Amino acid sequence: MESRTGFLISQIKQVQSRVFQRLLQDCGVAEFNGPQGRILYVLWQKDAVPIVELSRKTGLAKNTLTAMLGRMEDAGLIERRAAGCDKRQSLILLTEKSRNLQGKYDEVSRKMNEIFYQGFTEEEVRETDQRLDRILLNLEQSQHKPKKEKE
Repeated sequence: MESRTGFLISQIKQVQSRVFQRLLQDCGVAEFNGPQGRILYVLWQKDAVPIVELSRKTGLAKNTLTAMLGRMEDAGLIERRAAGCDKRQSLILLTEKSRNLQGKYDEVSRKMNEIFYQGFTEEEVRETDQRLDRILLNLEQSQHKPKKEKE
């Protein structure tokens, strides 16, 4: 079967990032950029998250994430705290500053959804989300499969 899905997803991601950044600016959000917003989004759902979990949920590599977290910490958006049971593991927590930005982020997300689904019916939106969830699951499962041995 021939498909342009991978190409289209890549194109969507690139254009979506530019539009999202513009919407952040239009809404007066200068405190973080789009990728940092992904990190904050995960933390707004559940605070005090280990870096490994944050990496998995954002799709960002640990080394990329570590550098971004450093900048976010310097900007006062997050703080790191040692996990109670394992002092070697640090948890990433929201600050009051970042908690206060959630409303603006939610507004930008709402506007993004309006752009994404302009002209879609509710059923088409649900179907699209379901199919994208399946694609993501397939990719995540493939990511964990052992590499085939060379013959």
